[in-house]
Amino acid sequence: MATNLLSAAECKNATSNGAGIRKLHDGDGLYLWAYQDGRKYWRMRYWQAGKEKSLSLGVYPKVSLSDARKRRDELRQQLQADLDPSAERKAANLRKKLAAENSFEAVAREWHSKQLHIWAPRHAIAVNRHLENNIFPTLGKRPIRDIEAPELLQALRQIEARGSYDLAHRVLQVCGQVFRYGVATGRCSRNLSTDLRGALTPHKMEHQAAVRPEELPELLRAIAKYDETGDKQTRLALQLLAQTFVRTNELIGSEWAEFDLNNALWIIPARRMKMKAEHIVPLSKQALAMLAVLKEISSGSRFVFPGRNRDKPISNNTMLFALYRLGYKGKMTGHGFRAVASTILNETGFNPDVIERQLAHCERNEVRGAYNRAEYLPERKRMMQHWADYLDGLACGANVLPLHSKVA
Repeated sequence: MATNLLSAAECKNATSNGAGIRKLHDGDGLYLWAYQDGRKYWRMRYWQAGKEKSLSLGVYPKVSLSDARKRRDELRQQLQADLDPSAERKAANLRKKLAAENSFEAVAREWHSKQLHIWAPRHAIAVNRHLENNIFPTLGKRPIRDIEAPELLQALRQIEARGSYDLAHRVLQVCGQVFRYGVATGRCSRNLSTDLRGALTPHKMEHQAAVRPEELPELLRAIAKYDETGDKQTRLALQLLAQTFVRTNELIGSEWAEFDLNNALWIIPARRMKMKAEHIVPLSKQALAMLAVLKEISSGSRFVFPGRNRDKPISNNTMLFALYRLGYKGKMTGHGFRAVASTILNETGFNPDVIERQLAHCERNEVRGAYNRAEYLPERKRMMQHWADYLDGLACGANVLPLHSKVA
């Protein structure tokens, strides 16, 4: 047993007595080092294989006298077991470092960083927010290989408890991708998300509102009269959206540099596309006429649809609020034009592959998809002109190609 030489009061009042360092002994190798500047540190001196060694036990008074003695006794037990306390501490620190590097949060952030070059910025931010708000607080520090399915389910149940059933499913999907990445990089042995199939509360998918095909003529006529209550630029934006059925963000962020008007093509760069792949939109005669008017309205702005600040485009809500003003709140959205076009063109008899390519839906094979920006382009040009003519016919009430007729 150690013969303790120091008292709590002596530790509190200890000084260096003018020396650079004063070492106060407490028995069995425990010392309190008092420095001239007032700092105090606990250290333990010991011998291993005939060599004297020293190990830090913490800063006084954060580590009290009694705590220092407990740490000393633990280290002496290691010595009795022929273990080197210094080597054991290094090994423990290494294990902690590896555990931190292989925690769910570390693996998730590494996986997330690998996706940034193919994700849209908004999507990347959303995925990160889902993890930080819902998973990292409970599972983030846990080694990914030690997490069990019930733990993950419990974290998802907390999301469900808020009534966010759709979010719970999306977070589970994200976690599944993290676990798959963990398996691929050797940090865990299996994907826990597969164990939770059917464990979450089912949720109903909410689709963005879109008019039925038979309601489209009335909508087109309402848009054509939008100048009576709104502005010409917004009316043209709605009409061009109907013509091209691109995503709303792709339209409002369009720049004049993207348009090859001589060849009647709009080439949307990969950085602005959802799937980060360049997309070609053939322009009908009607679309070209609209763009000619928009060129005058834009007054030299690089954007096709500049906002009040000419260096920025109109907001995401401009067209949505215009549809509200036309009486289509809850009935139609900008995205709805894509659904309507897909439905009608498929019923008209165009090749579904041509339609899907023009909708810029994801190419599953990334290698093949890299060469497909112009796939079916001649057919797509013919389809887009047919679609423009069809919309004109609907808007003016003329006889148009029946929905179920096959295109020659």
